Amino acid sequence: MVFTKASSKYKLLPVLPHLPKLLWRCCLLCCCLLLLVGCQSHTEPEGITLQVQRVVSGQTLEVLDTTKQPALIERVRLIGIDAPDLRQAPWGAAAKQSLEQMIGELNGQQLILQPVLLEPDVQKKDNFGRWLAYVWHNGVLLNQRLIEEGHVLAVPRSPNNKYDAEFAYAQEYARIMGYGIWNPEEPMRLTPKEFRKNPY
Repeated sequence: MVFTKASSKYKLLPVLPHLPKLLWRCCLLCCCLLLLVGCQSHTEPEGITLQVQRVVSGQTLEVLDTTKQPALIERVRLIGIDAPDLRQAPWGAAAKQSLEQMIGELNGQQLILQPVLLEPDVQKKDNFGRWLAYVWHNGVLLNQRLIEEGHVLAVPRSPNNKYDAEFAYAQEYARIMGYGIWNPEEPMRLTPKEFRKNPY
């Protein structure tokens, strides 16, 4: 509380309403980060490590399944996210490029895609036959990283709910910080689902 003099009397005025909005955002962000850290899983993910052949979009990869003979190319859909359609400029292309950079390593001017660990959940494939997985690279859960950098939306889909809490906090962080699709100067106004229904 602070004192102010008015009509030769001192009145108590609350300080909090006069704090800048940025400070409120910082406080809220700190709370979100604390909750996020508290909800992190500390167990090593279990799954299969395969070589990425191609990044199709911000939510889909192609990997080489060497567990089969002959080896097959399989499509992998990242669980718990919905990336902007590639026709949703500039967000669709940005999501794809970010996923490529997360997986790839530069060799001169060329980006070489690396192996990733695919962690399954309850439902292993979707209706299109794509594998459903949490994708890890160098100990980083890429599904979550894409959300917290504002490239994709967190979209819970039962029964694959293992990291729903982490994804929700990551999305709140991106929204508060105004990253990517949450940028107040250039927000994504249609969800990918809405855009696909009416792309023009």
